[in-house]
Parts: sequence; structure tokens; C-alpha cells
Amino acid sequence: MKLSLLEKYDKPTPRYTSYPTVPYWDIAPTQETWLGEVSRRISQNREISLYIHLPFCEQLCTYCGCNKRITVNHGVEIPYIESLLREWEIYVEQFPERPILKELHLGGGTPTFFSPENLDRLLRGICREVEIPEDHAFGFEAHPNNTTEGHLRVLRQNGFNRISIGVQDFSPVIMTAINRRQDEADIYNLTRRAREIGYESINYDFVYGLPFQRLQHIHYNLQKLEELMPDRVAYYSYAHVPWKQACQRRFTEADIPQGVDKRALYEVASEGLAELGYRGIGIDHFALPSDSLWKSAESGTLHRNFMGYTPYSTNVLIGLGASAISDGWNTFVQNAPKVEDYQNAVSQGIIPIYRGHMLTDDDIYLRHHILNLMCRFGTSWDKTEWDHHPQLSTALGRLRAMEHDHLVSLNGNSIRVLPNGLPFIRNIAQCFDARFWQNRPTEAVFSKSL
Repeated sequence: MKLSLLEKYDKPTPRYTSYPTVPYWDIAPTQETWLGEVSRRISQNREISLYIHLPFCEQLCTYCGCNKRITVNHGVEIPYIESLLREWEIYVEQFPERPILKELHLGGGTPTFFSPENLDRLLRGICREVEIPEDHAFGFEAHPNNTTEGHLRVLRQNGFNRISIGVQDFSPVIMTAINRRQDEADIYNLTRRAREIGYESINYDFVYGLPFQRLQHIHYNLQKLEELMPDRVAYYSYAHVPWKQACQRRFTEADIPQGVDKRALYEVASEGLAELGYRGIGIDHFALPSDSLWKSAESGTLHRNFMGYTPYSTNVLIGLGASAISDGWNTFVQNAPKVEDYQNAVSQGIIPIYRGHMLTDDDIYLRHHILNLMCRFGTSWDKTEWDHHPQLSTALGRLRAMEHDHLVSLNGNSIRVLPNGLPFIRNIAQCFDARFWQNRPTEAVFSKSL
């Protein structure tokens, strides 16, 4: 990559798991309005997605930017599960008919902090209220250090067919730097048992740009991938946001690869994965041809939401748990991030809406183009849209400089991202982000784009 392009475009930029992005949300809907919108959309299409946030971890990983609660007290499990089931009950009472649960994901925190028995209790309570289609996608985030065979079997019995293993890097030096306890044997054994028990898709999460990470670590990761060959690989950019996550202050910026050094880590990983038969999907995912993520990218149905890239797009994504975000397409809501606030509200029969946003017609229009760019590396429009959406002309004006840099091709009523532009897809999507340009942040809000 040219240094001049990196210096020009490696700027703080949203990741666009939503539009508008969270800092630009304004007025949250009331609970009545939100539940009414959920009911209306389910009456149009019964397929829903469900995300359940399980925030507890026994140990702090210092690179982590997630909402989490560090504790070794497992007495928190049952009260939290009771709160999740109570929140779900509030939704179920409003459903106009029995929904079809197309997609379910357990995120964290560390979902396998919870015992297999308590996860079974949670999932049985959730699934008794829905229909589960044959082509469902149920997945969970697994820490190699504490995911037991009991976890694998209980989740498989409840319909789970995907597992996402948090590898981050195979190097013990880097694992020590980020305070994460796991070793190669944990990853090997978890992968082997998941396959034996019948999980259809195994994903490995990696992070590039971690403290002390160098090219030799990426090459070593590729060697291990060649041995294990998971169905998917996610190679996320480390987001250094110490103003949001105090734990990231435990190492300095001098410890973190940056600029061309950081980008080289990703490019070597990407080239190595291609040689192993993986196809790059979106900004940071890779999949084998047999995987549903590859197939959705091929068919043009790839979607992106608060859970990242997904093969499915449903009318409603409901988020349960502290800090969980829900998406009703024209409405966003986020639950209270603090566990105690979340549980207190739910115990009173209240969905603890902490913030949210009612999308305008312009928001929905721009979201469509940003999603197309993030998922399909291009978008198009009809000539009549110029009159109704002046933001389109403004966005294209910003894209002219990128066309000059050979990042995009503008052809009449369409835009296509060129190979040189793929690393800068977040920057390209940002050209359509009217809210960002109307109120550009004066302080650190987003991580850098690369």
C-alpha cells in the first residue's frame, strides 16, 4: 500500500455496523413505540434475529473494547438469566404471532462463563416461544480456556450449529501482553471436539495490531490455520480507544504496530488466507467456499448489523441483556449498559432503553447505500433520486477525490470500489454519512480505519 494513501485515509472512521452510528443517535423511542414497531414488523415478516449479551468474564483481557463485568462470583449467573428471560417475556407478550427465530447469537463478555446447565435453562426458555427453521444459524463466542465439552453438547442440543473461537493470536508473548490465558492445546482440542459433536461452521477470531505483534506472528498464525482449517476467519483491526477502555492503558502506543507496519500485518494475513482457499468477505472476514458466509456473498445477500457480517437479513434484530442493541430497521434501541440498572428495570417489567434513534427517510436512504458498499463494494441509484435526496450529490462530490486516487469508479448512476479502495471501504462509506459531516467530532470518538 502506498504510504501517501495510508497517511491520507487512515483516519478515525466508524465501522458502520449501523447507520446512523451510535454517537449520532438523537431521540430514543418510548417502550410503547418500540414494542409497537417490533410487533408491526413481525406481522409483516415473522423471521427475527436474536442477540443475547452475557457480559461476565473471570479475567480482564486488556485489548478488549466490549462491555464486560469482571468477576469470579458465579452467583451472578442465575439472577442474570432470570432477567434475560423476563426481558424476553416482555417482548413475547407483544408478539402478534409466533416468530421464526432465524438467527441467534450469544456474545459477551464470555458466554461460557455460564455453566452448561444455566445456558440450557436460558435457551429452553427462549426457544419455547419461537419456531426454529431448518436453515437457522445459532452461534456463540467461545473462550478456548473455559469452553468445556458440556458447553458444546448443551448448546448443540439447543440447535447451535456455529462456534466462534477467540484465538486473537497464537503467540504466547502476545497473549501474555493482553492478559489472556489460553494455549494452542486449548484451541486444538476445542476445534476437534466441536467438529466431532457436529458443529457445521467453526470461526476463528484474530486481531491484528496487538501489542508486540510482528510479521512472524502472522506467518505462524497462518501455519496453524493450515493445520486446523476453520470454516471462517475474522481478522479484526485492534481498535485502540483508551479514552473508552481504561484497560488499554496498560500498554503504550509505542508497543502497538501502527501505520504501514500495522497494515502489513493484515495484508500478509489476507494473502496467506487466499493461498489456503479462503475468500475475503467485507472488510475483515474470510470464508471457505462451503461456508454460508461465502455463499451469501456470492448470491448478493450478505448483510451487516450490530453482530457484524451475517448471511441473513431479518426484519427485526432483538438484543437482550445489558448494553444489547436492537434494530427494527427504522428504529434502534440500546439497553442500559450497567448490569444493575438493566436488572432493576427488567424486574419492573420495563425494557431498560438507555438510548436509541428513530431513523428519518434520509437516514434509511443513506443506510441502504452504506450497507451496499460495506457488503457488496458498490451501490447504484435511479436518476429520480437526485431530486429527492440532495445528500447523494454531496456524497458523490466527496468521492471525486477518491476516484482521483483510483479507489473507486463512478459510472453514471453507480459506484464501484476498485481493488486499491478495498482497504478504505469504511472511508468510502463515510462519504454517504451525512450526520458525520454535519457534526464532525472535535474529540476522539472512533478508531482509525486501518
